Amino acid sequence: MAADMEPLRAAIAPHGRLRAAINLGNAVLARRDGAGAPAGVTIDIAHDLGARLGLAVDLVPYEIAGAVVDDAGRDAWDIAFLAIDPKRADVIDFTQAYVLIEGAFVMRAGAPFATLADFDRPGVRIAVGKGAAYDLHLTRSLASANLVRYPTSPAALEGFLADGLEAAANVRQPAEAFAAAHAGVVVFPEPCMQIAQAMATPRGRGAEAHGWVRAQLADLQRAGFIAAALERAGHSAGLAAPA
Repeated sequence: MAADMEPLRAAIAPHGRLRAAINLGNAVLARRDGAGAPAGVTIDIAHDLGARLGLAVDLVPYEIAGAVVDDAGRDAWDIAFLAIDPKRADVIDFTQAYVLIEGAFVMRAGAPFATLADFDRPGVRIAVGKGAAYDLHLTRSLASANLVRYPTSPAALEGFLADGLEAAANVRQPAEAFAAAHAGVVVFPEPCMQIAQAMATPRGRGAEAHGWVRAQLADLQRAGFIAAALERAGHSAGLAAPA
């Protein structure tokens, strides 16, 4: 890397290696492969950015997005991959969206939910993964339903059944996989929210550093890198946000 890039590299990755927080709680973006190592679109992006910086990449895995946010001010990571949310923006600088996914409700077949408004009624208990994007969104938007928080998004789906709750919220793809694996469980067809996934840097790294990350991500979007990475991971290229 040219000498004039050294200040930028030091601002983005002050420890000399690019530490990428990987949220394994979102199966669209990351998962563990057969050997237990993180794999997926966010891992592909992290390694590409590391190569552009001329730095080795350290993957820092997390089971839930909330823990990534909690570590934003603790010098635990340099880049992260999270859903855009105004509460998270207090401690994180977000790029533009690179993937668009849906949040969806899981319910039992025959449950009395005909519209999204039906989920927001007294006595309705909705399982959520603590600190997930849909937890934050529903916390702001629901007036009457009660959220029941579980440690992780998979635990929320299991808790919905085990604890006899009326519904659960999750990302659509794992919600549909859960419904397919459990008789009598269905996914409400209308999304409860759109979840815009972005890259993030901790507050305080500087406008130049964050601007460089935004620019590199935009370059990957224009080149079709995101769509190709999604397909390699078994997801639809159509989830890639427009450049």
